[in-house]
Amino acid sequence: MKLLDKIKPANLSDSFAFGMTKFFRFIADTFFAKRYGHRAVVLETVAGVPGMVAGVWMHLKSLRSMKTGYGEQIRSMLAEAENERMHLMFFIEIAKPNLFERFIVLIAQITFGFFYLFMYIFFTRTAHRMIGYFEDEAVRSYSEYLNLVETGKVENIPAPQLAKQYYKLGSNARLSDLIKCVRADEQHHSETNHKYANNL
Repeated sequence: MKLLDKIKPANLSDSFAFGMTKFFRFIADTFFAKRYGHRAVVLETVAGVPGMVAGVWMHLKSLRSMKTGYGEQIRSMLAEAENERMHLMFFIEIAKPNLFERFIVLIAQITFGFFYLFMYIFFTRTAHRMIGYFEDEAVRSYSEYLNLVETGKVENIPAPQLAKQYYKLGSNARLSDLIKCVRADEQHHSETNHKYANNL
C-alpha cells in the first residue's frame, strides 16, 4: 500500500491538502532529485514550521479564550517542531549545504511560514491534513534514502555525534540507523496530524 493511500482525500479540504503535498513533492524532486541529504536539509527546515505555528497559535488562542484545554496539543505541536529542528541539525552535518542552498532554505522557510500561518488560522483542519500528507511523503522519501544506503549506492557513513546523543544510539551507529530513527519520527508526526484533522 502506498503511504499516501492510507488516508485518501474524502472531501475538498482533503483534496486540496493532497494536491499541495504533491506540488511540494514535485518541487523537491525537481530541485534535489536523488540528493537526499540536501533534500532533507531543505525539507526539514520547512518541516519545523508547522508545529511551531500551530503551537504558538493555540497558545495565543488559549490566552484569548482563557481556557486550559489546549495544553496537550500545544505541547505536542511544539515537541514536533523541536524534533524537526533536530532533524535539520543532523542533516546539516551530513550534507553541508553551501551558501546558495542556505539561501533557498531561508526563502522556503519564510514563504511556507506565511502560507501555513494563513492556512492554520482560516483552515485548521486542512492545515493538519496537509501536514499529515507531508509527513507521509517524508516517510516515503526516507525509505528511498535508506534503500540507497543499504544497497551501497550512498555511503553508510557514521551518524553525527549529535544524532547518537539525541537518539541514544551506540558509538558505531551509521547513517542507516539515523534514517530509521528520523523515519519513525515522521511516521509519528503523520499519525498525530491526521488524528487532529479527523477530530476537527
